[in-house]
Amino acid sequence: MKISAAIITLNEERNVVRAIESLGCCDEIVVVDSGSTDRTVEVARRLGARVVEEPWHGYARQKNLAAGAAANEWVLSIDADEALSEALEGEILTIKKDGPRADGYSMPRRAQYCGRWILHSGWYPDRKVRLYHRDRAEWAGEYVHESVRVRGRVAELESDLLHFTCSSLSEHLKTLDRYTTLAAQELVAKGRPVGGARLVLDPAWTFLRSYVVQRGFLDGPQGLSIAWMAALYTYLKYAKARP
Repeated sequence: MKISAAIITLNEERNVVRAIESLGCCDEIVVVDSGSTDRTVEVARRLGARVVEEPWHGYARQKNLAAGAAANEWVLSIDADEALSEALEGEILTIKKDGPRADGYSMPRRAQYCGRWILHSGWYPDRKVRLYHRDRAEWAGEYVHESVRVRGRVAELESDLLHFTCSSLSEHLKTLDRYTTLAAQELVAKGRPVGGARLVLDPAWTFLRSYVVQRGFLDGPQGLSIAWMAALYTYLKYAKARP
């Protein structure tokens, strides 16, 4: 069993070193870059990755292109701001040794937000399928929240994929603006009207769910920020989708 790692990038010089250096269990690393103006491409090549330069086609299609460019049938897809934990790398090495017993593997994802590892707030365990046989799975999702759909059996790994998210509220706000625009475009494309009641009530419920129901208060000040940002995301998504 040989595995190709697949990473899509755009100006990820700050993160890509950590991502690539965590992939010792992979036999190949493919980076699909969509026009970086920083040193992402140079750094990736220096670290041994094969870089494919491709215009941006959207998250799901870009990740499928990366999988298609891989030399091996098994693909481990991670984002540039993610990295394998040592324990997760060990689990994957065991699969390589014993042979795969599923068509795809999900793993819990643990996020670091503003300097703290988040274990509540609806952010953990946040399971994601990231290791899969590319003939029996593909990425799907037209706008945001893309995910791997597997035609076959999915097994669960126990160790964490590490996600190094926003290091500051300013960075989170910039990300929020981009993703809420995409989410609003998806609502409009699907013809889902947004009434005034949803614009008011859904953000409030989103905050309560994150901070109280999902115990975000246990994540300290970061948990409060996550809840407020989740509510703001909901409000902006709906507001941008309204005529």
